[in-house]
Amino acid sequence: MSWFATLSRLVAMTTVLVMASPTVMALEPTDEQRQAAVEIADSLRYGHYADVEFDETWSRDAFDRYLDILDGQRSYLLQRDIKPFNQLRTELDQTLLNGDLNEVFALHERANERREERLAWLLDQLDKGLDFAFDGNERLEIDREDAPFATRERQLDALWQKRLKNDALTLALTDQDREQVEKNLRQRYEGQLSRLEQTEPEDVFGLFMAAVTGSIEPHTSYLSPRQGESFDIQMSLSLEGIGALLQADGEYVKVASLVAGGPAERAGVLKPADRIVAVGQEDEDDMVNVIGMRLDNVVDLIRGPKGSVVRLDVIPAQAVDMTRSHTVKITRDTVDLEDQAASSEVIEVERDGEAHSLGVITVPTFYVDFDAWQAGEDDYRSTTRDVAKEINKLKQQDVEGIVLDLRNNGGGALQEANSLIGLFIDRGPTVQVRDAQSRIQLYGDSEAGTLYDGPLGVLVNRLSASASEIFAGAIQDYGRGLIIGSGTFGKGTVQTLDQLNHGELKLTRAKFYRISGESTQNRGVEPDITFPSLIDPERIGESSLDNALIWDTVRDVQYRRYGEPEQYLATLQQHHDERAQSNPNFRYLERQSALARKLREQHTSVSLNREQRQREMDAQEAEQLSLENQRRRALGMDELDEWIDARADAIASSEDGDSDKSEGSDDTDSKDDMPAERAQVIEAVEILLDYADLNVRTRLVKG
Repeated sequence: MSWFATLSRLVAMTTVLVMASPTVMALEPTDEQRQAAVEIADSLRYGHYADVEFDETWSRDAFDRYLDILDGQRSYLLQRDIKPFNQLRTELDQTLLNGDLNEVFALHERANERREERLAWLLDQLDKGLDFAFDGNERLEIDREDAPFATRERQLDALWQKRLKNDALTLALTDQDREQVEKNLRQRYEGQLSRLEQTEPEDVFGLFMAAVTGSIEPHTSYLSPRQGESFDIQMSLSLEGIGALLQADGEYVKVASLVAGGPAERAGVLKPADRIVAVGQEDEDDMVNVIGMRLDNVVDLIRGPKGSVVRLDVIPAQAVDMTRSHTVKITRDTVDLEDQAASSEVIEVERDGEAHSLGVITVPTFYVDFDAWQAGEDDYRSTTRDVAKEINKLKQQDVEGIVLDLRNNGGGALQEANSLIGLFIDRGPTVQVRDAQSRIQLYGDSEAGTLYDGPLGVLVNRLSASASEIFAGAIQDYGRGLIIGSGTFGKGTVQTLDQLNHGELKLTRAKFYRISGESTQNRGVEPDITFPSLIDPERIGESSLDNALIWDTVRDVQYRRYGEPEQYLATLQQHHDERAQSNPNFRYLERQSALARKLREQHTSVSLNREQRQREMDAQEAEQLSLENQRRRALGMDELDEWIDARADAIASSEDGDSDKSEGSDDTDSKDDMPAERAQVIEAVEILLDYADLNVRTRLVKG
C-alpha cells in the first residue's frame, strides 16, 4: 500500500482526555504497561514530528496536565494530597523513561479516595434531606480550571454545598418535586460511586498516557487494546451505532463531530459540541445518567444493533443553561460508502428577469473503496470518481458555475484530495509534506487536462479539516476559484499507528504545507469571502486544542496561476453584504452568531436563587426567540411562542422522516427551517454568479 493510502486510513481522531472513574481498591501497574511506557517514551523522542525532549520543563507541564485530568475543576484534591507527589514535578521524565509507574498510580489512588469521600458526603447530605430554599444571592462559578487547589476540607465542603444546591435546582426547574429530585440525585451519585469500583489498571495507565502525549501535541495519543479494536471497527465503517464521534468534556460527554451520512447526521437532532447527559433504550422507561461516566462506557450504551432506537438526553451546544436539555431519538444503522457519496443539485438564480443555473456538489468526506482499489478493480468507488460523475451531469445541464460544498468534511483519504484537485487543474503540485527530519516530499496531479475549467467556488466551515483544507488551500493558491464560508479547522498534521507490546500509539510524524509554502496547521484556510459562524472557534478547532503545533511556512514551489480572484474581492464583498442585509436567513445567522458569543462571554456563573435563575434563563431565551421570530416574520412563517420550540420542530421533523430529504428537495419550508446551512449554500451560489459575471466582463474589456 502506498504511503498516501496508509495515511488515508488513519482518519483524524480527536484526542480524548477521559476522566476515568476512580476505585476503592489499590491498583498497580502491570509489567506490560511498564514496558509500554518505555516504548512510548522512545517513540515520542525518536519518531514524533516535534523535537521532543524529556526534561524538567516537560515534567512540570505533564504533571500539571495529569492533575488537570484527575481534578480539572479543583473540587476533590487538597494541596496536602498533592504535596507527597511533588517530586514528580521534576522527575516525571525519569518516571516515564524507566517505566516506573508506582507513584503515578499512587496519585491516582489518592484522587480516587477523595472522589469516593466526596460522593459519600453527597449521599449523606441526601440522607439528611434537602432543605434548600433557593433564595439569597449565592452564585456558582461554572469553570474552576484556573482556581488553586483548596487548603482545607471546609473550602471544598462549601463548594460542594453549592454544587449540590445547583444540581437540585437544575432538576427542580424541570418541574420535578422534592421527592423526584432526591431520587434522581441519589441515583446519579450512587451510580458514580458504583463506577469507582470498576476502575482497572488500564484506566489509570490511559489517563497518565493522555497527560504524557497531550503535553506534546493533541493528535498524538495512546490507544489501549480495547480502544484499538474500536478504532479498527470505525475504519471499516462496519460499526452499528449513531455515527457520532464523542469526546470527554469535564464530567460531560460531548459530540465532537458527526459521521457524514450517518444516522445522527440524517436525523438532524445532534450538533457538534452538544452534550449528552443521559442514555436510554427504546424498550426501557428509565434513562441512565452518564454525567461523570467513563467515555467508553457511554459509547457502549449508545451502540446497538441496526434498526434499534437509542434515546439521548441532550444539552444543545448553544444552550447557556444546563437545565435546557431535551430528549432525542436516533435509529441505529451502519454507515457505508453509499451514505458518504458525493451528490449534486442545480440551483436556479434569477437576475434582471433572466434565469441562471448553477451546480452544487456536496462532498461529505474524502473516501475510497480501499479493498476494491487494492484488488485492481476498474470500477472502485472514490470521491474523485463520484465528483467527476456529478460534474459531467451538471455540465449536461449547462450550469454556469459549480460550488463544492466541503462544510463539515473532516477529511479522509488524502490521496483523494490530491486527485480531486486534478479535476480542476492541468497538472501541477498539490501539497507538500515535511517530516521530522525536515525532508519535504511534493505530491501533485500528473494527469494532463481538466474535467471542469469553469467558475468554481469552495464552501467551507470550521469543521472542514485535513484533506478538505488541502483541497481548499490548493484551489486558493492556484487562483482556480473562490473559497467561501468560515475559517477551517486547522489540522495540518499527519498521523500513523505504531504497534506497542500493549496497545497502540497514534503518532504525529509529518506536517502538511500548501504549494504557496504556508501550513494549514493551526490557522486553517481563510476564506476569500467570510460568512459568520455559529461554531465557537474557542471550543472547536485546532487553535482551541492544548499544545497544538504552530503555523509556519516552507519554501513555495513553482506553479502557474489560473486566475486572479483577489482583484474582484472588494466588489464581491460589497454585493454579498448588500444581499446579506436583505436576506432574513443571513441576518439571523449573523445576529445569532453575535448573540451566542455575547452569552458565552457573560455566562461565567449561575445563580442559585430560583427566581433570579429563571429570570436569567428567560432573558437569554427571549433574545434568541426574538431573533428567530424576526426571521420568521420576514419569511412569512408562523412565529414561535417559545425558543425551545425551534429545536422541538427540528426533532419532530426528523421523527416524521423529513430529515432524509435531499438538499435538492423542492420543500421550501424545510430549507427555510435550516437558516444557517441553506442560506450559506444559496449565498455561495450568488457569489459565484457574481464572480462569473465579473470574469466575463474582464475578458470582454481585454478583448
